Amino acid sequence: MDKIHFSRPPTLKEIETALKQGTREIYISQSSSERMSKRTQKKIKESGITINIEKVAGRPINMSLQKILEIVELHKDHRTYREIEQITGIPKSTVHYIIKYAQRQKIKKGKKIVYL
Repeated sequence: MDKIHFSRPPTLKEIETALKQGTREIYISQSSSERMSKRTQKKIKESGITINIEKVAGRPINMSLQKILEIVELHKDHRTYREIEQITGIPKSTVHYIIKYAQRQKIKKGKKIVYL
């Protein structure tokens, strides 16, 4: 594993595990970076891991990838929001949200966040 992404401040134990797996780069948000413990920051500095600060705004979409793709494809076929609502059973406002934010880079799969 060459790189890893943390959506929350990593613990010292998580950093040690990442080091054992051969991680050389960490991607993390600015706020998570600021909230890391001093011991974790020291361990990262000593190990020579590169920290990359990312800015990925917004809440992850909590819907299956297949359903999102279905909504986007129906929209590409020039279906109205109401037609998509009738076909998929998803509320019109949610359909609009999904189409508007289809460019997001992360979705929620169960309790995990998946980065596309």
